Amino acid sequence: MTNTSLTLDACLEKMPLIAILRGIKPEEAIPVTDLLFEEGFTIVEVPMNSPDPLDSIKAIAASYGDRMLVGAGTVMSADAVNAIADVGGRLIVAPHFDPEVVTAAKARGLYCTPGVQTPSEAFAALKCGADGLKVFPAEACPPVVIKAIRAVLPKDVKVVPVGGISEKNMADYWKVNANGFGIGSNLYKAGKTLDEIRAAAKSLVAAANEFMSA
Repeated sequence: MTNTSLTLDACLEKMPLIAILRGIKPEEAIPVTDLLFEEGFTIVEVPMNSPDPLDSIKAIAASYGDRMLVGAGTVMSADAVNAIADVGGRLIVAPHFDPEVVTAAKARGLYCTPGVQTPSEAFAALKCGADGLKVFPAEACPPVVIKAIRAVLPKDVKVVPVGGISEKNMADYWKVNANGFGIGSNLYKAGKTLDEIRAAAKSLVAAANEFMSA
């Protein structure tokens, strides 16, 4: 069941971490999401270049759609958007800005955060209806760059750095008004044990709680 009051803004405000489960297999989807939910994550994303991603998204949405915002990453086409919507996904994330992907997501009532690097891309994405901006790769956009771009964006736009994000650099981005962080291999990658994933989740959540309360 989907909880439509579970908005992107509300989830990021509660815990500004997005779990990127690149490479996850359907049989792992629920055990991994169970522990992420237990540790405080509110948003989970299965990249479309994972094995059978729609099966994983469907399983997670069926079990957690009323408690977490569930979606897909590396979404490259309108057809993919519709397939994700059909299995219960509510968040569309892309590494780039493609107007067709954003338009398709909004037509299905989904949240969409395309990848951008420049003010031109950012404003084009917002004009198209994007709900937030994935700044990717964050390694190429240190906090000083985010600060400069943030200064010209509407205040309510959600800015989410992704790529190379860890406990060590989240606070620096938070200080320049980043709203969330996509966490990939520092949290999950194929082959990690559940204990390793839980330990990483605990560490990331502890770091987030620390800078949120500072």
